Amino acid sequence: MTDVRSPWTAMWGLCACFFMVMLDSTIVTVAIPAMLEGLDANLNEVVWVNSVYLLANTVPLLLTGRLGDRFGPKRVLVAGLVVFTGASLWCGLADSPGTLIAARAVQGLGAAAMTPQTLSFITRLFPPEKRGLPISVWGAVAGVATITGPVLGGLLVEHVGWQWIFLVNLPIGVVSLVVAVVALPDWRPRRWNRFDVPGALLCSGGLLAVVFGVQNGQHYHWGTIAGPVGVPHVIGLGVVLLGLFGWRQARFRRRTDGLEPLVPVRLFRDRTFGAANLTHAALGFATTGMFLPLVLYLQTVLGLSPVASSVLALPMAGAAGIMAMVAGTTWTRVGARTLVIGGLLTLGLGTGVLAWLAAPDTDPWSLVPWLVVAGVGIGCVFAPLTAAATARLPGDLVGAASGVFNTSRQVGGVLGSAAVGMLLQVGVAFAVPDAARTYAERLPPRYREEFVSRISDAANTASQFDSATPPVPSNLDPDVADIVRRIVVDVFHVGFTNAAKASLMLPIAILLLGALAATGIVLPRHSRRDQIANSPR
Repeated sequence: MTDVRSPWTAMWGLCACFFMVMLDSTIVTVAIPAMLEGLDANLNEVVWVNSVYLLANTVPLLLTGRLGDRFGPKRVLVAGLVVFTGASLWCGLADSPGTLIAARAVQGLGAAAMTPQTLSFITRLFPPEKRGLPISVWGAVAGVATITGPVLGGLLVEHVGWQWIFLVNLPIGVVSLVVAVVALPDWRPRRWNRFDVPGALLCSGGLLAVVFGVQNGQHYHWGTIAGPVGVPHVIGLGVVLLGLFGWRQARFRRRTDGLEPLVPVRLFRDRTFGAANLTHAALGFATTGMFLPLVLYLQTVLGLSPVASSVLALPMAGAAGIMAMVAGTTWTRVGARTLVIGGLLTLGLGTGVLAWLAAPDTDPWSLVPWLVVAGVGIGCVFAPLTAAATARLPGDLVGAASGVFNTSRQVGGVLGSAAVGMLLQVGVAFAVPDAARTYAERLPPRYREEFVSRISDAANTASQFDSATPPVPSNLDPDVADIVRRIVVDVFHVGFTNAAKASLMLPIAILLLGALAATGIVLPRHSRRDQIANSPR
C-alpha cells in the first residue's frame, strides 16, 4: 500500500471531485427557462437534460464501485474525471436539445466512475477511529453542492449564458485532475474479481425502462410509444428486469465459482446500512424533485431573473452549509438517527410552508425564511447519514458498499426528477385550462370557447409559456386584445402556481417515508464511543 503523508491533501481533492458531481445534479434546474428559449426545446426535453444525467450517473454505480476494487480507486476516478470534464465541454458547445442530452449522458457516466471512489478512498485513507471528521466533511460537501447548484447556475445564466453552467466544470476538473494524479495513492488490488455482467445489464435495463416510462408518460399520453409498445409495457418491463436483478443477487449466496455479486447480500445484514440506504434514496428524491417546481415558479410566475432567484436561494445554501458542518461535528453526541430524522422533518416543513405561501402575487422575500428552514433540514442529514452508513463497512466490500450507498441516493434523484417533472406537466395540463374556464367568464360569450381552447393547447407545450405573446382569440379590437392578453397571463400564472404547489406534495410525502426508514439507524455503543473519542471538540 502506498504511503500517504497527508491524507487530508488527498481528501480535499476528493471533495472537489464530489462537489463537481453533486453540483451538476441540480445546477441545470435554474437554467431551464433559458434553455427552453435558447435551444427551442419543450419542457419534457429540458427535464430530460437533468434526468439523463441522473440516470447515466446512477445505472453504472454498482459496477463502478466494483471496478475500483478491481483496478484500484485512483485509476477509475481519474478515468471518470477525464470523461466528465470532456463531456462538460461538449455540453457547453451543444446547439440542440438532442446534442445536449447526449452530452449529459456521457457526463453522467464520468460522474458514475468518480462517485463511489471518493467514499472508498475515505475509508482507506482514514482508520475507523479517525473517520468521523472526514466523513462529516464529505457529507457536508454533498449538502452544500446540492443547494449551491441553483445559486451558481442563476449567476452564470444571467451574466454569461446557460452554456457556462457546464463550462465552469473545466477549470475545476483540470485542478481536480492534477490533485488526483499527484496526491492520491495508487492502491492495487490483491486479487482479481469476476463481475456479474448479466446482473449489471439487468439493473441498467430495468432502471432505464422505469425512468423512461415515468418521465415520458405524459408526453405519450400514457399510451403508445411505437407500434404495439406503450408506456405501461415499458414500465412493466423495467419492474420485471429489476425483480430479476434482485433475484440474481440473492442467488449468489449459493454460488461457488468465484463470481461476485454487484450487491453482496451480507451488506444488508447490517440493519443500519439498509435503513441508511432507504433514507438516502428518500433524500435524493426530495432534494432533486423539489427544485424543478420551485425554480420555475420563481422565474415563470414571480418573474424573477436567474440571478434574482439565485440570490433568493443563497440564504438556503448558506444555512445548509453551516448546518452541515455543525451536524458533522456534533452527531456523535446528539445521535445520527436524531439528526437525520429531525433534518428530514425540517426539510419537509420548510417545503410545505413554501408550497402554502406560493401564489401569483407572493412577495418573493417572504419565502426566504422558509428556504432557510429547508436548508437547515438538508444540512442536518448528509453528514450523520453518511457516517452511520459507513461506520461498520467491511474492508473487503468498501467499493461495493460505496456503490450501493451512492446508488440509493441517485435512484431516488432519478425517480424524483422524473416523477415530479411528470406531475408538474400533468398539473399544468389540468390546472391551466381550469383557470382559463374561470377567467373566460370575464369575456363576451362569443370569445370564451376559443379563449379556453387556445390556452388549453398552449398548456400542453411548455415552450408556449410566453407571456410576451400569449395566445388570444383572433380578430379582436386592439384595446380588447390588450385586456385579453393580461387575462391570459393571469391564467397561466394561476394555473402554473397551482400545478407547482401540487407537485411539491410528492417530495414532502417521500421525506416522511424517509424519516420512518431512518428510525432503523442504530449504531452500537462501542462505535459511538470510538467516534466521540476522535471527534473534534
